[in-house]
Amino acid sequence: MTLPIEEVPRHLQQYVALQDYSQYTSIDHATWRYIMHLSEAFFAGKGQNAHPKYMQGLKETGITIERIPKISEMDSQLRKQGWRAVGITGFIPPEAFLELLSLRILPIACDMRKLEHLDYTPAPDIVHEAAGHAPLIIDPDYATYLAKFGEISRHVIFAKEDNDVYLAVLKLSETKEDPHATADDVQLAQKELDDALARVAYVSEAQQLSRMGWWTTEYGLIKSGSKYLIYGAGLLSSVGESYQCLDPSVPKLPLTISAIETGYDITKPQPQLFYSESFKELEDVIDELASRMSYKIGGQVGLDRALRAQTVTTTVLDTGLQMSGVLSEYKKSDDDQIDFIKFSGPVQLAFDNRQIEGQGPKYHLSGFSSPIGKLAHFGKSVADLSVADWKKFGFKPGQIGRLKFESGIELEGELFRLYCAETKNPREWVGKDFEQLFFAQKQPNSVQKHGGTGWILASFKNCKVTNGNQILFDPQWGVFDLACGQMIPSVFGGAADRGPYLKETQYEFGEARVQKSNRTSANEKMIPLYSRVRELREKNIWNDESIAALKSVLQEVRSTFSKEWLLRWELLELIVKHQVLTEFEKDLRAELNEIGKSSRVLQTLIHRGLELLN
Repeated sequence: MTLPIEEVPRHLQQYVALQDYSQYTSIDHATWRYIMHLSEAFFAGKGQNAHPKYMQGLKETGITIERIPKISEMDSQLRKQGWRAVGITGFIPPEAFLELLSLRILPIACDMRKLEHLDYTPAPDIVHEAAGHAPLIIDPDYATYLAKFGEISRHVIFAKEDNDVYLAVLKLSETKEDPHATADDVQLAQKELDDALARVAYVSEAQQLSRMGWWTTEYGLIKSGSKYLIYGAGLLSSVGESYQCLDPSVPKLPLTISAIETGYDITKPQPQLFYSESFKELEDVIDELASRMSYKIGGQVGLDRALRAQTVTTTVLDTGLQMSGVLSEYKKSDDDQIDFIKFSGPVQLAFDNRQIEGQGPKYHLSGFSSPIGKLAHFGKSVADLSVADWKKFGFKPGQIGRLKFESGIELEGELFRLYCAETKNPREWVGKDFEQLFFAQKQPNSVQKHGGTGWILASFKNCKVTNGNQILFDPQWGVFDLACGQMIPSVFGGAADRGPYLKETQYEFGEARVQKSNRTSANEKMIPLYSRVRELREKNIWNDESIAALKSVLQEVRSTFSKEWLLRWELLELIVKHQVLTEFEKDLRAELNEIGKSSRVLQTLIHRGLELLN
């Protein structure tokens, strides 16, 4: 059983890819198997170079060496750890990936890297996501860190430039993994990424969190005595860089909050790495990072970051009202009190991360603005007005009243609707219910304040809002909705209620993504040969018939595929292990060494594979 797609939030379902196990070729399984054999020897063999929970985690999360894992099996195992797994394909938007993580759903790329990129691929694949990220979740301290990382990720502010970089990275990674892409295609995609990176003017909150994730969950080390142990998924899934990164020539620095000042390049080996003494230390660092984020700070700092980002953010008032949109302006008084806030459309008003009925982006399509703060000669905000107070200011059904804020902003209009927030679903007082508030002998219990919240929103007809000679709202513009509150305890990235926001902004939810296949015309003739070798290995019956079949594959490979190294290694493995066709062993080793001379990467991979057989 796997996580049903309907249990994934609607706006994230478009990124889900159903794993089609039949799409994996025998070459894919052989590539996985070789990577995992090298990993087992390097991470858990003589070297013991991975965190001690790594190999145990592979078993406990449904991952084997012999075949590409099924995400459904991984999901069943991860449920025992309080997590779930869902398939994706390629790079999905960072905010979508992080939101899934915040829900304790581990996104696992279904795609399998090409044999040509066995040592490392810049594109997410099932080696990276499954064999890299999943195993360490069995460690309670690491799982706690990952959960905190997800919680923060739900709130960080993304800059407009972050999305431009994401699109460029997506194109470059997909181009490199495209079997039909030319060198010119790759070069053009690389230039687009370079240009996007050059346009980045500052390090956003999202980029800070991304860097923290890169130097921990992707490329992190644990120091045990004088030894460094790998736990980052980027290293655990790269048989090339993991082998090189522990060399003394690669600097290892203690992980502190200052790691967010160090950028990274996903296309190159990392010039330095960061280590912690334990996963507990990761929690301390992520807590410190969280304390610097706008969702914790709010106020002018949060508004300045939202204004600079020019992406959809949510400003939260002390009443709990959430205003989501692209912040375009705010005003403050001499004592730094925020007096006025303005968003360009579309804008959503929400409470407790739920869109208030009738207050979505379609209604506030052209934007939203409101004065906030205390009322002059009253010392309280609009949120604290009693019905008697409303009457003192001239507000009764059908009558024009006036409010003046300490900032000097004045409002004149007919109050006809109020929202109060006693529960998770704000109560709307309009029509007869609204009249009851003003004419009943006793104020209804349902408008009594709870937890310091009172009115969160007030609506006016025939309304004019001015600041001296400046008109902030004209009666001809329609209904004016006044945000009630005076302080801004939080500002965070994205809309408060993302599903309805995206739906109402005419955002087209895409169809579920399709898993990519590595089957090409170039490897079509080799796939059956890999399949036959796999079948012989799994049957493990060595009689005259099976030995003849093995010899037949061997002869075809040597006569037709002079550069095919992995199939030669698999054949050599069977010869060495079962002592059959031993007269070919020496020649196969020589052929592999000769093929390895074509590149340093391939030479290292083949050398490590031959060491396994020794």
